Amino acid sequence: MPTAQVTDTDQLDARQLLRTLAAVKKGDFSVRMPIDQTGIAGKIADTLNDIIERNERMTAELERISTVVGKEGKIAQRASLGNAGGSWSACVTSVNTLITDLVQPTAETARVIRAVAKGDLSQRIATEIEGRPLKGEFLATAEVVNTMVAQLSSFSSEVTRVAREVGTEG
Repeated sequence: MPTAQVTDTDQLDARQLLRTLAAVKKGDFSVRMPIDQTGIAGKIADTLNDIIERNERMTAELERISTVVGKEGKIAQRASLGNAGGSWSACVTSVNTLITDLVQPTAETARVIRAVAKGDLSQRIATEIEGRPLKGEFLATAEVVNTMVAQLSSFSSEVTRVAREVGTEG
């Protein structure tokens, strides 16, 4: 019975694999398995290299979206990882949902403040967005802004009333 000849490139270097895995475990995505292997060893190396590359791209995309949205204020931007599937896609979706969940109450607050700046004291921050009630700091901010607008409106009405009295009773 003939036996298959095993060449050096068919052998997986367990030490190299362990070094690569240890580096990835520490968050070093610059490492790669050698690509000169064939057979199952080559497939393992290619698969691990693909996983490392996807981690590297995910990290770069999260850094990009953090800068673009968080520092540059481009709140319409969202993360994208191309043809990601499974948990990779779920991670991107979660980040994008987080951005949206932060942007919506912020935009609503800005809308009311803009209205006040233009003299419209009838606007209030909705305490429910897309059927979900605001909670935590978002609700606290909405309540503070709404109270402030109500007090400004009351003060404005009182000033108008006094001005009319002075003007007519003079």
